[in-house]
Amino acid sequence: MVSEVAPPPRIAYKDPHRMRPFLPLSLVVLGVLGVLGPSALALGCDRAPSADGLKEWKPEDHDGDKRQPAANQGPKGASNTGGIAQLVDIAWKNQCQSCHGPSGHGDGPQGMMVKAADLGREDWQAAVKDEEIAAIIKNGKGRMPKFELPEELVKGLVGRVRSFRGK
Repeated sequence: MVSEVAPPPRIAYKDPHRMRPFLPLSLVVLGVLGVLGPSALALGCDRAPSADGLKEWKPEDHDGDKRQPAANQGPKGASNTGGIAQLVDIAWKNQCQSCHGPSGHGDGPQGMMVKAADLGREDWQAAVKDEEIAAIIKNGKGRMPKFELPEELVKGLVGRVRSFRGK
């Protein structure tokens, strides 16, 4: 025997026209936008702001920029160990960490899927030379893609891999 379910009761509003006070205002706004178009929104701006009194922007003006002037930076291609360390950190986070994890154990979000190596294993660290690690970074291996990076950055990443030993 199937029982029928009663429909929900209808709610009776005492004032069905309670939105009536907002109707004229909304019609006026829509009418203004319809007649004047998008330019109605920019009625207060009839000219571009003046550049009088504004100084020219320089790299030294940037809040977080603590760079030295270009004349004091030394010859082009000079080594900058502090900058390389930051680049190594950025490269690890952007290119390596998703598979190898933050500490190189192959526990990154994609590590299990691609079977990323645990770079901290003592037996692996003892068996591989720095040149081999650099070659793997440059040429790839298995599912690991190759990376075209400057030599200093590759050396920094090799040092990073070596730092995982025994951890």
